[in-house]
Amino acid sequence: MAALDGVRVIDLTQFEAGTSCTESLAWLGADVIKVEKPGFGDQGRQAYGDVPEFDPYYFLLLNANKRSVTLDLKSEQGRAILRRLSEHADVFVENFAPGTIEHLGFDYETLREINPRLIYAQIKGFDPDGPYANFLSLDPVAQAVGGATSLTGLPDVPPMRAGPGLADTGAGLHLAIGILAALYQRESTGHGQKVRVAMQEAVINFCRFAYARTLESGEPFGRYGNTMGLITAPANVYPCQPGGANDYIVIYTSRAPNAVQWDRLMDVIERPDLKGEERFATPEKRYAHAQEIDILLSSWTAGRTKREAMETLASAGVPAGAVLDTLELSNDPQLRKNGTFVTVDHPQRGSFTMPGWPVRMTDSSVPIVAAPLLGQQSREVLGEVLNMEPGELDELERSAVI
Repeated sequence: MAALDGVRVIDLTQFEAGTSCTESLAWLGADVIKVEKPGFGDQGRQAYGDVPEFDPYYFLLLNANKRSVTLDLKSEQGRAILRRLSEHADVFVENFAPGTIEHLGFDYETLREINPRLIYAQIKGFDPDGPYANFLSLDPVAQAVGGATSLTGLPDVPPMRAGPGLADTGAGLHLAIGILAALYQRESTGHGQKVRVAMQEAVINFCRFAYARTLESGEPFGRYGNTMGLITAPANVYPCQPGGANDYIVIYTSRAPNAVQWDRLMDVIERPDLKGEERFATPEKRYAHAQEIDILLSSWTAGRTKREAMETLASAGVPAGAVLDTLELSNDPQLRKNGTFVTVDHPQRGSFTMPGWPVRMTDSSVPIVAAPLLGQQSREVLGEVLNMEPGELDELERSAVI
């Protein structure tokens, strides 16, 4: 049995923030019914495509394990069907632009009247009760207004967006946590509730460490690159063989008052004479001599591959990690074996390998299947959930409602 077996989710999400939420619920076993516009679908189906007539990999990686139903929500018939589906749902999720879902007639108050047990979940860019409520937001915008961009990069260059989708997927995962909590609370109260996440606020939550320094100094936390603003060394990346774009290793020894990790590092690079050296006796002193340490370590790492350096250091109890790129990770045998990367079969794309679900549960297992084609399960879902007859479905198709 999957953890969310029997939970039905109506998914009106698009692009990444909302879709990452509902995909997480699908991977936990929920029946996620993705409602899309006939002939067009989730806008993510039109984004970043390498083959015009195929759904892009961007869409496929964010919509696995869902069922696609097309509904024309501009028609009264389409809206009526969505209302009926909502009667049979546990969760309703949307991340349209501000005001869109209300304009369609599917605001929280309306759906709560239809189904008091419904968990109504939303992602918006900003607090819906704040001055920026109607502003649009995408990941780069939310990273900027949430503080992540101000923290990313080096002090003497313009701020940078962080590479991962902190705002998009970060908001999606925060919303998934809220939905799970609301489902649990419903077991006691018997009724649903609204759950909402603002992308700006999700990013703020990711930056919690920076606010500790702001509280200490009364100043904004700056940009420190790989050193992270820590008063210690080493805390940086170091070059490795054969010198490619990602042939580096991160080495970081703890700021703990004792120098155990530093001493281990000196043993590995065969400089035991530096273990008792006054210049490196404390984290603060090592930080003051960070350039010397960087030169010392770079000369050692430059003669090894990043994996050799990582295995040697980590085996000796020194925190170190090779800088692995997306191709290296997707081809990693262990990550494929444990399901971090999975191979799925898609009717257009054929067999391809994608990131799976990182949460491991002993009593819940959900096989990962490829994202659906647009409207692939329209007849299946409407027949199964609403008991629609084939003739009725034929008429809906003829009138382009589905």
